[in-house]
Amino acid sequence: MTATLTSPSTSISVDPAIASLATLADLLHQLGDIPPHRVRMKPYPGTATEQDVVAAEAAPDKRLCELVDSTLVEKPMGQYEARVGGLIFHFIEDYLEEHDLGIAYPADAMLRVVPRRVRLPDVSFVSWNKLPNRELPAEPIADLVPDLAVEVLSEGNTPREMETKRREYFEGGSHLVWEIDPDTHTARVYTNPDQFQEIGPDGSLDGGDVLPGFTLSLARLFARAGRQRGA
Repeated sequence: MTATLTSPSTSISVDPAIASLATLADLLHQLGDIPPHRVRMKPYPGTATEQDVVAAEAAPDKRLCELVDSTLVEKPMGQYEARVGGLIFHFIEDYLEEHDLGIAYPADAMLRVVPRRVRLPDVSFVSWNKLPNRELPAEPIADLVPDLAVEVLSEGNTPREMETKRREYFEGGSHLVWEIDPDTHTARVYTNPDQFQEIGPDGSLDGGDVLPGFTLSLARLFARAGRQRGA
């Protein structure tokens, strides 16, 4: 459902969640208390579509954006966070070479996890039972919910944003969410949106029932990632 704003010269359809807002502060809160520099103004907040998500990624400056309430929200990811996410993808791919349970996606995979929301987890695992005949979707935005979603926290992420993402993943059908904190070399493992196990720097990630037998030492992960400048 959309609201229509009209003027003497034009009319546009605006997402009702955005059309009712009065201030920029309201908009940022609605989107997850995110920093204003992550909100794309073209197309105007509340009017963006999935096609705009695809176009932003294909543009010369390649902006990875999520779609939240018909608004493009840039995905924050620095060089170090990208490397950590890439290594997790690498370790999961190695596991899948020996355990053919499904496929892993890197950070630029666009997934429609719930209606009107497109998310780009830093790493995703999707089991074969969600892919009939083991065929990967042909469309740029897949109607898939990862069994495991991995989010590597960046400076621009906020607690409310991450809570919203977790709720969407589990609402869509995810079984496991890992939130990795590169600053502290720790992680949180969620099996529902509100309950988590804290994994310290000397602990290991465990694939549980999603990736049986998979473990990844955080010490090993961050040793491979290298030292972040200024850390």
